[in-house]
Amino acid sequence: MENTYIARQPIVDKEEKIFAYELLYRDAQKHSDIENGRYASVSVITNVLNKFGIKKLLGGRKAFVKVDEKFLMSDMILTIPKEFFIFSLLDTIVMHERAIERVEQLHHKGYELCLNDTEYSFENFKRFESVLEYFTYAKINITKYADSAEAKQLIARVQAYNVQMIGTRIEEKEQRDAAVILGCEYFQGYFFAKPNIVENKKFEPNQFAVMKLYRLLMQDEDIEVIATEFEKSYAISVQLLRFINSGAFSFRNKISSINQVMVLVGRKPLAQWLMLMIYSKSVSKTDELSPVMLLVKSRTELMEAILKIIEPKTTAECLSEAYFVGVLSLIDTIFEVPLQDILSQLNVSDRIADAILKDEGILGEIYALIRHIELFHTKAIEAFALKYGITHQKIDEVILKSIENVNDFEDSAHQK
Repeated sequence: MENTYIARQPIVDKEEKIFAYELLYRDAQKHSDIENGRYASVSVITNVLNKFGIKKLLGGRKAFVKVDEKFLMSDMILTIPKEFFIFSLLDTIVMHERAIERVEQLHHKGYELCLNDTEYSFENFKRFESVLEYFTYAKINITKYADSAEAKQLIARVQAYNVQMIGTRIEEKEQRDAAVILGCEYFQGYFFAKPNIVENKKFEPNQFAVMKLYRLLMQDEDIEVIATEFEKSYAISVQLLRFINSGAFSFRNKISSINQVMVLVGRKPLAQWLMLMIYSKSVSKTDELSPVMLLVKSRTELMEAILKIIEPKTTAECLSEAYFVGVLSLIDTIFEVPLQDILSQLNVSDRIADAILKDEGILGEIYALIRHIELFHTKAIEAFALKYGITHQKIDEVILKSIENVNDFEDSAHQK
């Protein structure tokens, strides 16, 4: 049976809050969507509804799925729940009379429609102008049209129909800025995980203190040593006390010391709280968890889970190292300092540094695999699975479980 993959990529708003996901279908032989568009659309939606589950995969958000002409004209499309899916119509669809009627029908039934990465030319615009009033969104490939005067004119005409623009293929801050200039309200791509490096910028004292505490917790340092480090930072200690009184914990006895807090809360919950401080408070302008925070959470989940599959008898120390690789993998995004400098200042082990900087060792191989998963490089995923004798189904389970855990993590953060 042919291996298939379901992948999700976040779409964020101007405040970098996750607005929705795009669900993509991948097979094991190709790096792009399979040629049979109708099969791809049906596979994505069927997998979400039957195999993965909407809540597990989407976490309460909507998903964009690509639709070709065959699927558009099929009665199957009317069975898809409009509460969860947004149809991205491919620009290969011929807008004949029946297609126009179907677009109008979907709109009146409450479905949201998107024009998927169309060619922004006046000739192409004329093909879709008759149905633009029924669309909610339109996507534009920023790498192709950022400097196009014609595209700017056409976007203005599209927006006149109250269509919201989504900039795609955005990997750098400059591309995000170009998308804003073009009038985009939403953005797709991993630009939020790209650091804006400022040479010679130093850690703020509190930032370094948080990272030092995190490292001590994950390395099973003596609890007295960690408590002493907490007490050296008044600001962190105060925030810790606020955290445990936020409703996340319920203790019978009154708290009398930082040492007592550590014993009652536990090392891993404290380490995760410190990770939350590092990423969400440093990046997000709102109370929402930032996409960077959620990406780090996903990476830590996958680092541990995949290491357990490859080395079932791995030690707690090795799992701690795997988790730490995930945490540190995006730390330069937060501190705006070259990653090598951060790792040096934190005095991390060569094993961890080589994994992050060079993809070396088993931790480095797993870290590289995780980036392939994020970028939907299915051939690289298959090669890793073949090397370590891991079934496609097992990788599928691990990826789904990490998505589920990230969604639960986000939900629990909102409840605090």
